[in-house]
Amino acid sequence: MRAAFPDFRLGNVLATSFTGTLSERHGNAVERIPTPNRLVDWLAVNGLAVDSCTAAQLDLARELRESIHAAATAAAIQDALPASAVQVINDCSAQGRAAAVLTPEGKRRWRLSSASCVEDALSVIAADAISIIAGERDGKLALCASPTCQAAFFDTSQSRTRKWCDMNTCGNRQKKARFNANRRKNPESGE
Repeated sequence: MRAAFPDFRLGNVLATSFTGTLSERHGNAVERIPTPNRLVDWLAVNGLAVDSCTAAQLDLARELRESIHAAATAAAIQDALPASAVQVINDCSAQGRAAAVLTPEGKRRWRLSSASCVEDALSVIAADAISIIAGERDGKLALCASPTCQAAFFDTSQSRTRKWCDMNTCGNRQKKARFNANRRKNPESGE
């Protein structure tokens, strides 16, 4: 029987979805890729299927994840990018073999060769991180307003004022906390 793992938090931006594989960084952290096989699962869900993953490759993936998080956080607060994070992102981007392909719907997808390995998939994630951190895409990096999360996310809303990395988790949790606090302050208004 396979161990139960926390669900993946999937988004529209590959790089920030990848950083979301570790959530609640400032609370009770939730690791969503605790094993090499779970990384294989995450990559497959995101169109980057590979056959296998070693413990060393999982360590590399986590190092890339944390480097993207550090660089995206710095970019979101308009701080200098950490040199070590930039180096890891650049190294991962340069190591892989992947090709951008156009789908019949006019979308870009990444194609890994049949002999692809985790490093090839990580290069795609690193390239995606480079494009958002460098400001090449329409949107802006922001940090989740949840004090226990503070994840970097890519805001593509029209006003660029999104507050939460994910409305279904952090946003709802904060709204529920505000509602309950207001109910405790004004118990008669809740009936």
